This record gives sequence, structure tokens and C-alpha cells, in this order.
Amino acid sequence: MGLYTKDSIERVRDSVDMVELVGARTDLRRVGNGRWMGLCPFHDERTPSLSVDADKRLYHCFGCGESGDAIDFVEATESFDFKEAIEHLADRYGVELKREQEDPQAEERRKRRERLLKLLDRTAAYYERVLWSSREAARARDYLAGRGLEEETLRKFRVGYSPSAWDKVLMAAQSDGFSQEELAAAGLAQQGRNGRLYDRFRARVMFPLADARGRVLGFGARALREEQRPKYLNTSENEIYHKGRQLFGIDLARAAAAKKGRVVAVEGYTDVLALHQAGIAETVAIMGTALTQEQLAELARAAGTVYMALDADSAGQEAMLRAARQAQQRGLELLVVDMPEGRDPADLVASEGAEPFGRLLDGALSVAEFEVRRVLAAADLTTPRGRDRALSEARPIVNSVPANTATRDELLRYVADRLDVDRKYVMSHESSVRGGPAETESAPSAIRPLDALAKYERDFLTMCVASEELGREYLERVGPEHFSFELLRAVRGYLLDHWGQALDDLPEDDPGLTAQIKHVVMGADEKHVSADDLKISYLELERRRVERALRHAEQEQDFNAQRTLAVERQGLRDQIDELMGLTL
Repeated sequence: MGLYTKDSIERVRDSVDMVELVGARTDLRRVGNGRWMGLCPFHDERTPSLSVDADKRLYHCFGCGESGDAIDFVEATESFDFKEAIEHLADRYGVELKREQEDPQAEERRKRRERLLKLLDRTAAYYERVLWSSREAARARDYLAGRGLEEETLRKFRVGYSPSAWDKVLMAAQSDGFSQEELAAAGLAQQGRNGRLYDRFRARVMFPLADARGRVLGFGARALREEQRPKYLNTSENEIYHKGRQLFGIDLARAAAAKKGRVVAVEGYTDVLALHQAGIAETVAIMGTALTQEQLAELARAAGTVYMALDADSAGQEAMLRAARQAQQRGLELLVVDMPEGRDPADLVASEGAEPFGRLLDGALSVAEFEVRRVLAAADLTTPRGRDRALSEARPIVNSVPANTATRDELLRYVADRLDVDRKYVMSHESSVRGGPAETESAPSAIRPLDALAKYERDFLTMCVASEELGREYLERVGPEHFSFELLRAVRGYLLDHWGQALDDLPEDDPGLTAQIKHVVMGADEKHVSADDLKISYLELERRRVERALRHAEQEQDFNAQRTLAVERQGLRDQIDELMGLTL
């Protein structure tokens, strides 16, 4: 395709009203003859430093140094390349662009594309008129209003309705001079079994799918009746529309994305509309769960950070992990928005307003954090085997995060808290299991070397048995929350129920539990425990319980609980220090 003539480009520059163009991005005030000032859209500031020269059609920021003409401004604010910026301005100010000499075949292809784009745009306008004026479209209007979408938002996105008749678009387009072949090529008509063409979209809510410049390339259509299948029907792949390149709403999101430095990616059309309506105008939809390389490239042009707010189901989670791997290759930062189970952004905003979703954005996780949480959520943490598996999966994710960063430190704390192990076990690169008999899920085995914390808890039980009645008092003071293993909770319960006769009625159906009871009771015969030793051991268990609760409060940002628990932890430390002094 040939380049535009220099004369065409100069006519574009000369036609631009710089005050109107820049004023659409930031408020400007006149400060002199032909000179205007405003807040710079390229960096955060409180005092205006952006100067616009209306006569010379130039802008300059005295704060960050950004400057140029209208084409430079559009490239910077819309993330367009030079050619796209020229075409955008030519469309906006009604300038006809002329090309240098081009290949006849290329010219023919260009003119055909322009006709198909014109056909699609006219059809979008027709669907839009039908939505607001047709009695048949009342059901569609009710559906959209029921989703909390306002008319202003719907008109901004050119949402429409396709009539139920089989040939409305077909006949109207042909009367305007478009051929049946062009209708089929644009994806607006298709051939029936009898060989006749009919409208592809009928009795559906229509969402125009536009490119970054706002040119309609195709449509996404939603059924309104339960029996109507499929629920969503898109334009088929053709010479104009390519689903893998499409981001719904990108034309309306680019400006906000450039200003905020981020894009919010959701799944569906109404999610985008609802979030734009709520003021989160940097939102686009990937129209499904798969994110293609072309879509990632378009996101990268819009902003450097992508917030993925897909459904919380397994398909959505897998999609976010795939997207993360692709994003890293492009230098994109990808953050994961932890959506509530069974809720999508449109539902959340409609029922609770914009604030809850804003909090979800503020709390977005790095991919490593998201992946670790996903591993631990799926793991069986009630058995040593399940904990081992979880740690073996989580450890390489944690180790993939650069050392001495807040993210890695938070991941270490989180994994250590959930698995009730010391942080050094999370950081270790060595395998946590070194041989030994295989463990079955039905019968817990002995505590493995990995579980140093569990060994400490088991020693406390042994000290209780060795301390006779004083030991029983301490055993009654602790509860299940003091023990990190379900197996040791069971041992504690058994000892309380069989105090003084622990070896007389051992559980025959659980060899793992029996082995631990024997280990505790028989080990007590060799223990010589002072009252201070037992109290210190109890206080250590209590301190670890409080620290787990404190980490949980920090993750939940429960500041009242944090203050209370911090005081409680310090009190326990003081008691331990005092007792340690007495025993030295």
C-alpha cells in the first residue's frame, strides 16, 4: 500500500484545531494571544505546565518535555503509529488523503476494504436505530436496562438490535448499492440450504466490534430467548474481521489506558459497558478466555500493565496463567484480579457499585502470588503427603520471584503460614522426602523430617504425658488450633480421652495414629520435665498460634486484629524470656 503524499499530510496538519484536540484530553485556559495552558496528560502534576500554541499548532510540556504537533500528540495519547495517526486526524477533520503511486492490485484491495467498512458502519447505525425506535426491540431494551446499563453508555458503544425478519439488512444494503457478494464478505449475510441469502443476525442484541480507530469490523450478537441458539453469535472470520486480533472496546479504552498506564481485561461485552459506565474506562474484553498474541500486542500498545479480571472458574484461571507466560515475553506486567466465585464485573458493579471492583483492582495479585494461592487452594493440607505435594509445587514458583523483593517475602510468609512450616523449608531447594515407605491417604504415616514444627508439637504432647496431672492441665489448655497437623490433633484428643491408659485401647483401624500415640507415650518414660520447661513449651505453641493469626490479619488488612494480636504476641515473648532467665 502506497504512502500518503506530503501535501496530504500537510493538509492534515493545517486542518487540526490544536486547542480542540488537546482540550479533549485536558482542560485548557487562555493565557495570551493564541496561547493556552493546562495540566499535562503525559505525567501527574498539580500546576499546569502544558503549553499549546494555537497558531503554530504545537504543544510543549515544561515539566516532562513532551512536545510536537498534532500527529505527535495523537501518536502519544492514542498509541497509534504514524500512519494510523494521520488517518485518524484525516477522518476527524474531514481531510481527503491522497496516496503516492500504488500498485493497481493494492489499490483495488484498498477500495474494496473501504466499501466493506462503509457497509459495516451503515449496518451498525441501522441496528442502533432499530434498538431505540422499534417496538420489537422492547425486550432488548428491557434486558439491557436490567443489566444496569444506561442509554448514554449504550449509545456510546453503538449497541443495537437486529430485527427478526430474515432479509431486513439484505434488502436495505442492496438498495444502497451494495452487492450480495459484499454482504456475504462482510459477514452480514449467509446462504441457506435453498441457495438464497438471508441476514446472519436476527432478533439479537448487537455489539459492534471496532478496531482501535473505531471502525466497525464485525458484530457480537446475544440471543434474548432461551431456545435461541447459540447464545452468542459472532461475525465469522473474513477478510475484514479476525477474532484473534479483536479487543472489544479498545477504541474507547485507549485514551484512558494511556493516561492511567493500565488496561483492565475482562471476558464479555456487558462487563466492558458496566465498567466504563462506572468510570473504569480503560476496560476491554477479550471475548472469551483465550488471549492471543495479536491481542497481547494490542494491549501492549495501549499500556504497560494489564489487569486480568476473568471469571474465577478453572477455565478463567488457566487462561490467566497462559496469558501471563505470553505477557512476560512481550515485557508486559500482568496482574490478576481475584474475582469472587460466581460473579462477573457487570454483576458486581450493578449490585454493589464501582467501589468493590476498585478494591479488587487495588488488591490485584502478581502472577506468582495468584499461582501459589491456586496451588494451595487445590491441595489437601490435612495430611503430610498433601502438604509435601503443595510445597513441592509452590517452591519453584516462589523461587522464580527475584530475591529481596516484597513479593517474594510476602509469598514466603503466605506459604509458611498455610503449611505451618518454617520459612527455611519454603526456601529450600532440596526435596522434602528422602525415601521411606509410601503414604496412603487413608492411613496417615509418621511425621516426616519436613515437618519440624510438627515434631515440636509432638514433643509438647510427650512432655504433657511425662508431667502427669500438670501435663493434663496443659493438654486441656491447648486446642486444635495449636496444632498444625490433623494427626496430632487426633493424638491430643485420644490422650485426653484415655489419660493414664493410653496404651490399653489403641485404635486398630488407624496404624498411623497408633504409631504416634506409642511414640508419645513411650517417649514420656525417658523424659524428665520441669514445670518451667512445660510452661515454656506451652507458651511457644501459643506464640506460634498467635503469629499465624497475625499473618492472617495482615493478609486481610484487619488492623484492629493486628493491634490486639501484636500486643498478645509481645506478652508471650516477655513470659518466655522471663522463664528462660529462670532456667539458665
